[in-house]
Amino acid sequence: MFVRQLFDRETSTYTYIIADEATSEAAIIDPVKEQLERDVLLIKQLGFNLKYVLETHVHADHITSSGKLREEFSAEVVLHENSGSECADLLIKDSDILKLGDVEVKALHTPGHTNADLSFAVEDYVFTGDALLVRDCGRTDFQSGSSVKLYNSINDKIFSLDEKTTIYPGHDYYGFTASTVKEEKQFNNRLGNGKTEDEFVEIMANLDLALPRKIKESVPGNMACGL
Repeated sequence: MFVRQLFDRETSTYTYIIADEATSEAAIIDPVKEQLERDVLLIKQLGFNLKYVLETHVHADHITSSGKLREEFSAEVVLHENSGSECADLLIKDSDILKLGDVEVKALHTPGHTNADLSFAVEDYVFTGDALLVRDCGRTDFQSGSSVKLYNSINDKIFSLDEKTTIYPGHDYYGFTASTVKEEKQFNNRLGNGKTEDEFVEIMANLDLALPRKIKESVPGNMACGL
């Protein structure tokens, strides 16, 4: 399986292109509007047939290019059914399977950052969006977030995967690119080393974070697939 990690410096967002190399069927995860030309060029250079645009959630810090990518490649835009999106082509739920050739992409509903978060498990990889970051996790104080739900999502859905599974996050602010389930179970600052639900809830309640700078335009923009 092909995996390529891409980065948007302004929003510290990771975008991923994944593909079945035998059939050239591909998906892009969490594309950023400002990086549309880069992503289109790379997909065409690699000769991939973009089948899906996978969104891990309705983002509050950047606007997606999903609508433009759909126009360019006739791809289907995919979000969780809780997103309320009217622009998506597919609204999926936990355990749904999408196929790229012979490669299976399994949807894991991992709510807590929002109520519509998806992680995508593919072979020995899991793409966790904003639910689980390297040594960190998504905030839970807006967009129907819930610290209790996030704690259970990560422990029940992500930490239950094989410990060798590579974690590819949706963002990074510290210079990390990837991790593993084993590492995060041990070293994650908010969840690692067997932290209890109560400990996690207290940590999250005391973060005192400012709202994302682009939230006012990003959420409505993403509900319209960036168009």
